[in-house]
Amino acid sequence: MTRALRAVKFHMELVEPGPRFVPPPPSLANPVPGRPAAFERPDIDPVTAARLWDNPCWFAFRFNYIGLRYNIPLYGWVEREYGLPRPEYVVVYSLGLRDGVTARDISVSYGFPKNSLSRAVNALERKGLVRRTPHPNDRRSLLVHLTAAGRRLFDETLPRFVALQEEMLRVLSDGERETLSVLLARIVLGTFEAGTLEDLKPAAPADAPPVLRRRAS
Repeated sequence: MTRALRAVKFHMELVEPGPRFVPPPPSLANPVPGRPAAFERPDIDPVTAARLWDNPCWFAFRFNYIGLRYNIPLYGWVEREYGLPRPEYVVVYSLGLRDGVTARDISVSYGFPKNSLSRAVNALERKGLVRRTPHPNDRRSLLVHLTAAGRRLFDETLPRFVALQEEMLRVLSDGERETLSVLLARIVLGTFEAGTLEDLKPAAPADAPPVLRRRAS
């Protein structure tokens, strides 16, 4: 592992060895796919082990866990080294991949509020890292572009993001990486066809007591 890569690895606190892997609780109606019969990892705390193998929301946990251990060290490094908070670097990274889009396009993709992205674009423009031009098909919109300085910043920071990705994927073979890429892309594309949270109506256990909820005023 290179010195540069060690600098961005997520800090993991040493913990006392957790208990030996135990059978899932009876309340776990849908066992986690691939759950092993035994799990001996004293370096992993018991809460993470439970969220990994005794968690009905196993996909969301794994996705968030990996995302945090990728994003936190890298965006922290960018802010320390280049003085760009996360919303500003999100704009730079997005334009490095696809130049000439609107702030709204970036907001939709990343889930940031539109006003947060607008402030980020304004700050980047003052720093000379982006410029705006009129949208050819929409007079109310502006297209955002990287300047030469913005492009240099993107090119300089991208290898660090790639290096940490490679470190995290080192446990997979080339074929497994391709399978993972295809499956994750399928899930991402499936979200564009999914309904809203209000559309979901999970069935409650027949003997479940009513849950107190806040009443709308």
